[in-house]
Amino acid sequence: MTRVTFIGAGSVVFTRQLIADLLRYRDLAGLEIVLHDIDPERLAVAEGTARHVDERLDGRATISAESDRRRALAGADFVINMVQVGGIRATVSDLEIPAARGLLQTIGDTTGVGGVFRALRTFPLLSALTADMREICPDAHLLNYTNPMAMNIWWASVVAPDISAIGLCHSVFWTVNDLCELVGVPIEGTSYRAAGVNHQSWLLEWTHEGRDLYPALRDRIREDPELSRRVRVEMFRRIGYYPTETSEHSSEYLSWFLRSPEQVERFRLQPLEYLGISEENVAEFEATKAALAAGTPLTLEDEASEYAPQLIHSLVTDTPRLIHGNVVNRGLIDNLPQGAVVEVPVQVDGNGIAPQPMGALPVQCAALNRPYVSVAELTIEAARTSNPTLIRQAVLMDPNASSTLTPEQIWELCNDLVTAHGELLPEPLREIIPADRI
Repeated sequence: MTRVTFIGAGSVVFTRQLIADLLRYRDLAGLEIVLHDIDPERLAVAEGTARHVDERLDGRATISAESDRRRALAGADFVINMVQVGGIRATVSDLEIPAARGLLQTIGDTTGVGGVFRALRTFPLLSALTADMREICPDAHLLNYTNPMAMNIWWASVVAPDISAIGLCHSVFWTVNDLCELVGVPIEGTSYRAAGVNHQSWLLEWTHEGRDLYPALRDRIREDPELSRRVRVEMFRRIGYYPTETSEHSSEYLSWFLRSPEQVERFRLQPLEYLGISEENVAEFEATKAALAAGTPLTLEDEASEYAPQLIHSLVTDTPRLIHGNVVNRGLIDNLPQGAVVEVPVQVDGNGIAPQPMGALPVQCAALNRPYVSVAELTIEAARTSNPTLIRQAVLMDPNASSTLTPEQIWELCNDLVTAHGELLPEPLREIIPADRI
């Protein structure tokens, strides 16, 4: 029996796809799925969704819902975390409060001021979750989907270094999938490896049947001037390697794009885009609830592309796979700080999870990654030492924030967000720090 526990299972659309992908592996016999969420309504919809998917895929799984986290963890082999602490209300604050002071973000969940405050809300949950795992299921693997990915896995390595944890994100796969479509090459037969930090990794190798595909991409960009109005193409032109996250996301990790209306228009950006995505997620939840009540079939995606089901299948059945994951940098990337969290290829099979050393990144790629790592490091240290000044200093290191706001304005913005998030933050970090304090 393989027991998989979903923490934050109320993310019902994502839960639906992960379960569908798991159940499509016919050799994963005796699969037990345990769903946990603190919201009773969302948990009920998640359970209904899981049972619906199981029935559609031949009813092979044992499914249960559990409102108590510790009971949900009992006997777990894998723990999938996808909790969004504070929900949509906190997300709105992370985006709208900075925008009111002139600081634009698109998604706001990975780095910068939005990522910092999302991390600080999430760390207490991760501390409690890993403490429970240590006591109840110490040998289970923690598979994290919750953003900010790098900060969360880094925090887990600080508070629970004995727990096996890996961060999983589909951006590398979908980047390669979309690029193959752009240059007219099937993804079958394509080989690729990327490395860097989550949402800012670099496609270092990309070939099809041994042929380097970068020349074809350059030709395609030259053919279509509109492609040059995308953030990732601009990054590729200037840095020489293609980044593995969307243009919308990538724009907020740098100082180049959101600093002026002219750049926003030129690169076809939509500031605060995640507000609309969040509203769509709420609408999808309501649609799922209505469909279950009416007995209407739910939509199931055909393609299994998420890494968690692949990783689980590989570990359980000894099926070798190479995926990309977010892990602590222990000799994996030479020119990024050791102990930070990096994204690298990971070999998975019955012997376990084996991140692949990548040596040194191209120097320009590592240089662009380091501000991101600095924001994460200061956020970790703020939480570890309960030092609220380090929160402000983390945001000060963010290229997007510092290209738009003065240091005084950054201090004031952080005060605004501390007030807005209140008890979602650890008590020592709720201090208001005047911008002129010496």
